[in-house]
Amino acid sequence: MQSRRSFLMESGGGLGGIALASMLASDGQLQADGLQTHHPARAKRVVQFFMAGAASHIDLFDYKPDLIQLDGKPSDFGEPVEAFQNGLGPWKKPVWDFKPYGQCGKMLSDTVAPLGAVADELAFIHNMVSKSGVHSAATLQQSTGFLIPGFPGAGCWVSYGLGSINENLPAFVVLPDHRGFASNGVKNWDAAFLPAQNSGTIIHPGRSDPIADLFPHRSGSFITQQGEKQSQQLMAELNREHAAMREGDSRLEGRIRSYELAAKMQLAAPEALDFSTEPDYIMKMYGLDGGIRAWDKEINAEEETFHFGQKCLAARRLLERGVRFVQVWSGNDNGFPRRNWDSHEDVHRDHGPLAMGMARGCAAFIQDLKQRGMLNDTLILWTTEFGRMPSTQGGKGRDHNPFVFTNWLCGGGIKGGTTYGESDHLGYKPLDRSNPTQVYDVHATILHQLGLDHTKLTFRNNGIDRRLTDVHGRVLRELI
Repeated sequence: MQSRRSFLMESGGGLGGIALASMLASDGQLQADGLQTHHPARAKRVVQFFMAGAASHIDLFDYKPDLIQLDGKPSDFGEPVEAFQNGLGPWKKPVWDFKPYGQCGKMLSDTVAPLGAVADELAFIHNMVSKSGVHSAATLQQSTGFLIPGFPGAGCWVSYGLGSINENLPAFVVLPDHRGFASNGVKNWDAAFLPAQNSGTIIHPGRSDPIADLFPHRSGSFITQQGEKQSQQLMAELNREHAAMREGDSRLEGRIRSYELAAKMQLAAPEALDFSTEPDYIMKMYGLDGGIRAWDKEINAEEETFHFGQKCLAARRLLERGVRFVQVWSGNDNGFPRRNWDSHEDVHRDHGPLAMGMARGCAAFIQDLKQRGMLNDTLILWTTEFGRMPSTQGGKGRDHNPFVFTNWLCGGGIKGGTTYGESDHLGYKPLDRSNPTQVYDVHATILHQLGLDHTKLTFRNNGIDRRLTDVHGRVLRELI
């Protein structure tokens, strides 16, 4: 007697081969586009928290007591410094006090105090560097691995390499800031030269239409089911004619798959985004019970906590229903007073509410995953495009610092309660300037935990075998 899999394997192509591919994909052994994992995976899914505008490492995570002693004294970097604006004023101490948390004793700022509850789950990287001090380029580098547009986002590569766990939901979902997009907009999650269906799907939790155009507009009440069916049949015929004349062009196929996915999402997505079934203690954990109060009385963090918590809870619900990669954004590209992390004028005013909301949401998200048994196979990355200077700009703000900043990882086989790499005593540059950590290393580590070799996950474009890590990157095995 043969097993079902053996029979289908020996039956070769045709329907047997299609059925075999479908079975193996469901079992997680054969991945999308014929790719297999290169080694056993520790993680199944990824969440990327992106703080748009450049979060200040020295005010949140990277404790520098020397800056407290030097506060207000003229800054001297010991070398010429090209500042983005005029941020080379006196040294500026951390805006908030720091305290130790967890068994690891990690020093965290008061404005991210909620993360103290999960300090032993976090692995900090304090010697990250960026190749650019310009928001658009640096944001692209952290999201796509390249400084210029035209390259797929990290979530696109994961979608391409591993495919979707749930055929009724996208593999890659983007939850933007509720006020708008960050620098570069959709270029941060566009599939570029990868097949078009690997682009991120934008969802706005909490809106009346969280997914644009998923359902007919209310003005289309004249549309009947029969008419809709006939129009779809006509469109399918036109699509076949169009595709027959354009062999090798994946854009139409990607568009067709997108519409097919949208049809499936009409049932799956509303349920995934419906929080009404969540118990009260979960809503309270995420700050969605209306009872939020700022830890700092001078800052009203209630709105930021609500919106970020909403995205975090939506991310958890999407992940447990089979979404492979979720990108959560904090901060947009416009508006004054700033509602992003680009705190040139006032770190306390800008970072305060954003950081409190972020910390509450991230801590709840990690605790929620852990209690559901999902943290072990969910890899979390917290990032921003670069850091901020240890000197002051205008007394209350800080200028861009591409020379060093902080990331942290969590879950998915990452060793929690650890720190990898250090910045110098001022938080100005890496302590070991000869061996900084770059985004390529972080991306290589994420792919490795997903069972993918970053040097082998490639796509040929314009005669070049492109990859997420370009020609760089090493797996940060010290954090695994």
